[in-house]
Amino acid sequence: MSKPLTDHEKRKQISVRGIAGLGDVAEIKKSFNRHLHFTLVKDRNVATPRDYYFALAHTVRDHLVGRWIRTQQYYYEKDPKRIHYLSLEFYMGRTLQNTMINLGLQNACDEAIYQLGLDLEELEEIEEDAGLGNGGLGRLAACFLDSMASLGLAAYGYGIRYEFGIFNQKITNGWQVEEADDWLRYGNPWEKARPEYMLPVHFYGRVEQTHEGPKWVDTQVVLAMPYDTPVPGYKNNTVNTMRLWSAKAPNDFNLQEFNVGDYIQAVLDRNLAENISRVLYPNDNFFEGKELRLKQEYFVVAATLQDIIRRFKSSKFGCRDPVRTSFEAFSEKVAIQLNDTHPALAIPELMRILVDIERLDWEKAWEITTKTCAYTNHTVLPEALERWPIYMFEKLLPRHLQIIYEINQRHLDRVAALYPGDSDRLCRMSLIEEGNPKRINMAHLCVVGSHAVNGVARIHSDIVKTTVFKDFCDIEPEKFQNKTNGITPRRWLLLCNPGLADIIAEKIGEEFLTDLFQLRKLLDFVDDSVFIRDVANVKQENKLKFAAYLESEYKVNINPESIFDIQVKRIHEYKRQLLNCLHVITLYNSKNYMYTQKTQERVHTGLISAAPGYHMAKMIIKLFTSVGEVVNHDPVVGDRLKVIFLENYRVSLAEKVIPAADLSEQISTAGTEASGTGNMKFMLNGALTIGTMDGANVEMAEEAGEENLFIFGMRVEDVEAMDKKGYNAREYYERLPELKQVIDQISAGYFSPKEPELFKDMVNMLMNHDRFKVFADYEAYIRCQEKVNELYRNPKEWTKKVIRNIAASGKFSSDRTIAEYAREIWGVEPSDVKIPPPNEPRE
Repeated sequence: MSKPLTDHEKRKQISVRGIAGLGDVAEIKKSFNRHLHFTLVKDRNVATPRDYYFALAHTVRDHLVGRWIRTQQYYYEKDPKRIHYLSLEFYMGRTLQNTMINLGLQNACDEAIYQLGLDLEELEEIEEDAGLGNGGLGRLAACFLDSMASLGLAAYGYGIRYEFGIFNQKITNGWQVEEADDWLRYGNPWEKARPEYMLPVHFYGRVEQTHEGPKWVDTQVVLAMPYDTPVPGYKNNTVNTMRLWSAKAPNDFNLQEFNVGDYIQAVLDRNLAENISRVLYPNDNFFEGKELRLKQEYFVVAATLQDIIRRFKSSKFGCRDPVRTSFEAFSEKVAIQLNDTHPALAIPELMRILVDIERLDWEKAWEITTKTCAYTNHTVLPEALERWPIYMFEKLLPRHLQIIYEINQRHLDRVAALYPGDSDRLCRMSLIEEGNPKRINMAHLCVVGSHAVNGVARIHSDIVKTTVFKDFCDIEPEKFQNKTNGITPRRWLLLCNPGLADIIAEKIGEEFLTDLFQLRKLLDFVDDSVFIRDVANVKQENKLKFAAYLESEYKVNINPESIFDIQVKRIHEYKRQLLNCLHVITLYNSKNYMYTQKTQERVHTGLISAAPGYHMAKMIIKLFTSVGEVVNHDPVVGDRLKVIFLENYRVSLAEKVIPAADLSEQISTAGTEASGTGNMKFMLNGALTIGTMDGANVEMAEEAGEENLFIFGMRVEDVEAMDKKGYNAREYYERLPELKQVIDQISAGYFSPKEPELFKDMVNMLMNHDRFKVFADYEAYIRCQEKVNELYRNPKEWTKKVIRNIAASGKFSSDRTIAEYAREIWGVEPSDVKIPPPNEPRE
């Protein structure tokens, strides 16, 4: 295997990052040494690689801070409408390289570090991922923060500073084992604690009726300590803020209850309060109704709204008043975006503040609340919708329960007036679901309390309107919108695939990094043999690099000429990793044919993890690894087929995998994937998609032309028709000999000879209880994979399709998504104003 170029060697060539100025290099070296000697260690001879990483991080941070302060001053003076993006997850990954790119410092840092005898890539690898998210939802929030800063919007991300993020995943004997992600153990150079903005959050207690109105009393207080992380825009000197809250016990916590002198126990009990921000719940698309989770959701909302109102009241205000007292202009100055239902409590909490504390009447408070809040729906799966039991609210948030009852009563009165006598509709639309126990439907609360509700891909938004919230849409159709998701091209092209970014820049200039629609210009080069060769070379280079990574980390040798067939997903039955696995076994069963016919070699890679309590997901991992054990050690197959399970899914690993992929698996049952963003990352990085017409795949096929993707299987209407008729898995099992052979092997323990019964439950599920109809799409999927093989044997035609896909990925920039949110939901205009950098005088 020829040795791939390192990123450092590539950066020595002409690059879209620009040539490093000598002055910058000297300044960075000086700053690096200063931090190394004075901030971190006194003696360079005892410095560790981690010290070097921290010295570089502090050096880069110095360049951020002046811009950060200046941006906040600019917002104070201009007093724009501020956007507050509330999310329980922010899957940020690493910060160093992204910050260098957005500040235009990467080449200068690279040269400076090189001159100091160090390697920038090695230092970048030392940084811990900030894994404060499970997958798509949290990574989308991270891309959105990048785009909001790059578009010059006055925006804030608000969430929780989890002490332990998404678990570290180990695979032991083929089984997933979770370990705590202690990402803060060495400290985090990118955050700034802000104890001066610490705020109280109340829990428990009771509601007292007074002559002034209801009062929430006898509460237990937890303090919310903010930690701020700067979020730089791309080369525009704008630096926004992500504020994450950490729970702290107040100093008098429980001490008054221990007048018998149990001081030690009282201090130990502080942990109960501080547990709120201890750990991220590791569930993706699955609701877990634990009290601690509800506490987390209220904690972030209560702290954030106090912060928003403090900032609203103290903003410069076109007059001499130091403090705003009127809330008339609140919704003109404040937008709150709820990322899924997790921050839904922002609606009753804002009502509580306006009615109980600011003394507004109900109607005015409700008008302000609905004009301020907007809700993004991320899933149509019933098991993912949050439905909290009333008894939990009664205990934890008694005043909010009263407010929700009042919201519901007024909402139902309105529905009853529109549809007299339609009790079924009232039942369907109520915020309170009858049953044992009674529950609050948080999605209904979000819809009723927001002025805009959006899905995250066109097909998903249509399903939201026609099924999930149909009754609500009948009454207020203007409230429902679509905002197709996007990804930031800075991280998901320039950072992770510099070779591809460079050859694109050579052809069409660099503007595509802030206007991804510019990639359309690449269509002029679809038949350009030099460009075809360059694109193919970059892909091969990335595959060589990834193969070298697999060899060093997994001790597995793979042929970089193989098809790299990759599925990057959290495991869920609707994403159908099982369908992928059935295909691998089908290929394996044709091994004698493979051997004689020399069919295309393949590497199947799964980069996937399961929620710790999701039994079937863990069984899918075990099946995938068991199949890998058999396939990878079969001498007849040799190198023609490899199955590799990459453990410990995280952003920094995705940045290595995605640029190397040839084939991207997007094979969910039509109508179940809200959007997907992995599909967009693969498309932008030159992988072809094999997928169903689901989520954003539909729009990808529209943009690139369906003939440039490998589309197969049932459409939404086919799935609906099958649901009406009834899905019979056995019919496919008996009709398709290849499928029967695969299922019989799994069932008989062919892949688990020591435990032949191991996969019996899985086979039973596939045969009798499969909501996601894996067998119904099996035949179409296998045939479609044959077309993949066939095209891959013609490298030129394959690469032409790759170029058409890259050229068509402009729509899937998060810049486009955020510009749509800004104009159509938040009522603000993106700005290309460049704030002067700190070394230039302000106007």
